[in-house]
Amino acid sequence: METPYPKLITPSTTRIGWIGIGIMGSAMVSHTLAAGYSVTVYARDLRKSKDLQTKGARTANTPRGLAEMSDVVFTIVGNANDVRSLLLGPDGVLPGLKPGGVTVDMTSSQPELAREIHAEARRRYCWAVDAPVSGGDAGAREGTLAIFAGGDSEIVELLCPVMKNMGTVKYMGGAGSGQSCKIGNQICAGSNLVGLAEGMVFAEKAGLDPKKWLDAVKDGAAGSAVMRLFGEMMAERDYKATAFAEYIVKDLGMAADEEEGVGDVAAMPGTALSKQLFSGMVANGDGKLGIQGVVSVIRRLNGMS
Repeated sequence: METPYPKLITPSTTRIGWIGIGIMGSAMVSHTLAAGYSVTVYARDLRKSKDLQTKGARTANTPRGLAEMSDVVFTIVGNANDVRSLLLGPDGVLPGLKPGGVTVDMTSSQPELAREIHAEARRRYCWAVDAPVSGGDAGAREGTLAIFAGGDSEIVELLCPVMKNMGTVKYMGGAGSGQSCKIGNQICAGSNLVGLAEGMVFAEKAGLDPKKWLDAVKDGAAGSAVMRLFGEMMAERDYKATAFAEYIVKDLGMAADEEEGVGDVAAMPGTALSKQLFSGMVANGDGKLGIQGVVSVIRRLNGMS
C-alpha cells in the first residue's frame, strides 16, 4: 500500500488537532480558528483551554483520541521527551491517525527524532513534518513567526494554507532539516543575546544610560531582531518569559550533540560559551525566566546588582 497524500487543506474540510497551548501555542491556535478551521486541542490540564474554547475550539481527552478526530495534528511542547511520548507512545498521535494523516511538530527538538517520527509515520501510511518556529510570543501573537519546515516538499506545500496563518514557511529539506535549521537559529540568537547583554553592561559601567545606548546603536551595525525584541526588556531588567532560559540551554545542548554526530563540522566555541552563560541562569534558579535574563548573569560577573 502506498502512503496516500492528504486531502487538500481547507478551512471547510480539514480537521486540525493541536497539542501545546502554552505561551506560543495558544496564540497560534487562535489564528487558526480565526482563519475558519475546526480545531480540537489536547492539554494535560484542560482548564488552560477555556479561552480557546470560547473561540470555538473543542477538546480531546488523550493524544490518540485527538488524532482519531483530526486530519492534521500540530504539536509544540517542551522538549524531545515530550515529543516522543506524545507522537510515538501507545496512546500517542501516530497510533490514532488514519492513513494519509499528517503530524507537524513545531517543538524545538532533535533532528534524529524528527527522522524517526517521519519513518514511523510512513510505516503507518501517514506523513510527518518537523516545523520549529522562531519569533517568540510576539511573533506568535502577530502571526509573523519564521517556520522552518523539514520533510516531504509536497506535504509542506499542502500544509502552507494553514501554516501561513502563523507566519512564513521556509522549506529546508528532508526530515530533520527543519530542526537543524532551528538549532542554527538558536546558535545565532544565543550569541546575539550574550553580545547585547555585554554591550549594555559595558555601556552602563561606562556611565551611559542603557536606554539611550540602545537608541543610539539600534540602527547601526549592532542593530538586530534580538535587540528589537529584547533590548528594552534587558534595559528595564524585565525578565518575563517569552521564551524560557531553560529551553535555550536545551537547544544549545542539541547543537553540541549534533556537532558530535555529524562528521566534518567546525568547532563552535561561541556556542559553548553561550550555553555556559544561559546554564548559569538555570543554576541560579532562573530557568523559567526569559532568555533576555542572561544579562543578569553578566551583571553578576561584573559585581552589579
